[in-house]
Amino acid sequence: METEKLKAYFRNDRFANLAGIEIIEVAEGYCKAKLEIEDKHLNSANVVQGGAIFTLADLAFGVASNSRGQLALAVNVNISFMKGKSEGTLFATATELTDPKRIGAYDVLVTDENSEVIARFNGLVYRKNEKHSF
Repeated sequence: METEKLKAYFRNDRFANLAGIEIIEVAEGYCKAKLEIEDKHLNSANVVQGGAIFTLADLAFGVASNSRGQLALAVNVNISFMKGKSEGTLFATATELTDPKRIGAYDVLVTDENSEVIARFNGLVYRKNEKHSF
């Protein structure tokens, strides 16, 4: 796996870029990403908006599931929010649970800088025959 090429590919995720999400670690079937909480991420209750947390988890999921070079697209995801957060840093750690040729399962844990669980995301991808250029 060519880590820098994979990171460069996902830098083209314009929505994640708009949110300020950064990929910090990548390995086969694994990704860790972070989001520095800013005022723009807060909802009217002054906690990070669920969509921002979902976007963070989804990017980590996307990177981990595409890390083997085969195009993988989400077919089902679920997120559970455990705790609100108003400041600091959020991390999403995506881990591959299965590595079949077609359907892959992933677990993404969203934590804060104190390792407190903020959300848990589970996702399934369908792997296409198409290969990435990285």
